Amino acid sequence: MAKSIAGPEIERLIQLLAKLPGLGPRSARRAALHLVKKREPILRPLTAAMADALEKVGECSVCGNIDTSDPCTICRDPARDQSVVVVVEDVSDLWALERAKALNAAYHVLGGVLSPLEGIGPEDLTIRQLVERVSKGEVKELVIAVNATVEGQTTAHYLMDQLEGLDVRATRLAHGVPVGGELDYLDEGTLSAAMRSRTAL
Repeated sequence: MAKSIAGPEIERLIQLLAKLPGLGPRSARRAALHLVKKREPILRPLTAAMADALEKVGECSVCGNIDTSDPCTICRDPARDQSVVVVVEDVSDLWALERAKALNAAYHVLGGVLSPLEGIGPEDLTIRQLVERVSKGEVKELVIAVNATVEGQTTAHYLMDQLEGLDVRATRLAHGVPVGGELDYLDEGTLSAAMRSRTAL
């Protein structure tokens, strides 16, 4: 086993950084070194921001978004169409749709997708809370905006089964050619979905 060349505090920082998505051990070492070298301009404000986030940021009890208030800013927005709920896998998907300003609607974060191989079942997601939300009768349309993966589609089908008998219209995101995409570079699945979802000009 390689001997550590840094003190235990830096090693702990590296190990914690390595747990972040997109950071492996090597990237974590570089990030830790950068933080320690830039103590005043970066590390100290980052520490304060993280302490603030720990104390003030939480999960919205209505939709599952991350915010400093509960219900979150989106759920409390009177200008939003609360009768349309966009169902997403994760908060990052919600934020992506918000950046795109795609739809002025409400949201519901599932917290992942069904994945028997990873031991993720319906009880690990917020499917029951979504069904309860729809059962109140105020939601008229659910936009199922899960990723176009096998797990995403399995989750979408399971959702549809759970919503059977409820008075709600379910729609899904169109799949196909991205804006600016070239046909030659697209995979067969995307091309097939685009062809099936073709619309009139």
